[in-house]
Order: sequence, then C-alpha cells, then structure tokens
Amino acid sequence: MAPSSIGGPGGPVGVRHHIVTVTVENKAGVLARVAGLFSRRGFNIFSLAVAPTDDERFSRITIVVDVESAPLEQIIRQLDKLVNVVAISELAPEEATERELLLATVEAGPDERGQVIQLVGVFEGRIVDVGREAITIMLAGAPNKIDDFENLIRPFGIVELQRTGRVALPKLERRTTRLRTIAGGAGEDGAG
Repeated sequence: MAPSSIGGPGGPVGVRHHIVTVTVENKAGVLARVAGLFSRRGFNIFSLAVAPTDDERFSRITIVVDVESAPLEQIIRQLDKLVNVVAISELAPEEATERELLLATVEAGPDERGQVIQLVGVFEGRIVDVGREAITIMLAGAPNKIDDFENLIRPFGIVELQRTGRVALPKLERRTTRLRTIAGGAGEDGAG
C-alpha cells in the first residue's frame, strides 16, 4: 500500500500518510483509548474525525497518520485487542474516497466581496452567513481542493477557520464490460 504526500496548510510537503478507519461501539472513553494508542507509539496524527455510522450503536473514527514515524502493523494489532473495536481498515490514499469540510469567515468588505463570492463559486462552495465586513463560507471536497481554496482566500484575511479533518471510504470496484454490436452481423468487437 503506497502512502501519499500531504501538502499545503494541512501538512508539510513530502510527509507520507495512511488513513486508518476504526469502527467502534458507542461507549464512553473509546475515542480516548484509540487516540491514546497512536500517541503512546509516537505517531503524528494529522487528522482525526469521529461520527456515527448508519447504525447508531457504532461510530467510525478516521485517523490520518504519518507512516514515517512508526510501522502501523503493531498498532493495528493493538487496536484489534481493544474490546470496543468492531473493525479496522487501513486505506492507501489512492484507494480511498476522501472528503473534508471547511468553514471559514473571511474579511470581505464592499470592495473585495465580489472576488470572494466568485472564488466560492469556482470551488462550488456556499456562503452560509453574511455580515457587513465579512462572510462565512462552507466548502466540502477532496483535501487538496480544500488546501487550494484556503490558500486563495488567505490574502483577503481569514477571521476564523475550521476544518473537520478527513473522512474516507474505500473506492468502489469498477468493472468495464465489452460492448457488443448485434445489428448488421457485426462481430463482438463491432467489426463486421
């Protein structure tokens, strides 16, 4: 499984990471025990996101970790021993669909507001609140899209910014089927 690089505001260029998803029972203290395993082993956690799954008894913890700091095999074995852990998956970034949410309040007086609104449109974001001298923006997308947007709005002046951290699921398998031409006596590949 090949790790990838994290760049931009989310992390230094060239840092290699993996995505670990842990499905756990919704019990008090489980998140602290899972995060504690990573920190005790010296892993640098770049991103940590927790949310309920489709089954209210379980939550999914998505952790993006630096694979240069330590091998993951040992920590995955230790995670598997925790009573409240139901499932563990390790995803290489190229095998995952990753998304992140950004909320940002940006300085946008009358002179800059049009430019900020245009950037929001280009990145398919939404304006969720408007004040006299600032606007609050919501943008969801792949982490590199969020990084690019953050870099472009920074010169306007960021009043406040919050990113959720990454969430990820495995990419779906895609199968391609050969098309056959039936009419006109053509062969399987369409040549007649």
